[in-house]
Amino acid sequence: MAREIDDAWIEEAVERYRRIESLRAEFDEAVHGVEVTVRSPDGLVEVVVTAAGAITDVRILGALHGRTNVELSRSVRAAVAAAADAARWAREKLHAETFGDYRSLAEV
Repeated sequence: MAREIDDAWIEEAVERYRRIESLRAEFDEAVHGVEVTVRSPDGLVEVVVTAAGAITDVRILGALHGRTNVELSRSVRAAVAAAADAARWAREKLHAETFGDYRSLAEV
């Protein structure tokens, strides 16, 4: 016996797909537009990162005299690690805001 095609279900699936694609495009734009600024624990280095994870700026805020290259390197690594965490946090927040109200297919 042939299966009947449920046109309403197909139309709903197509509409859901279009809506997901639209939300994904909004999300992709948002993660590239949102920036987060973090500092190293010692306040010497500041890093600006997008939610997509791209570092857009690195600033040295304090005086370097009297600091060793090891200390500066440590500050840069700490700020970059914090920037990666901040980008992940911002991306997850944007994802929840964008897709939070969207029901999964399992709920349909």
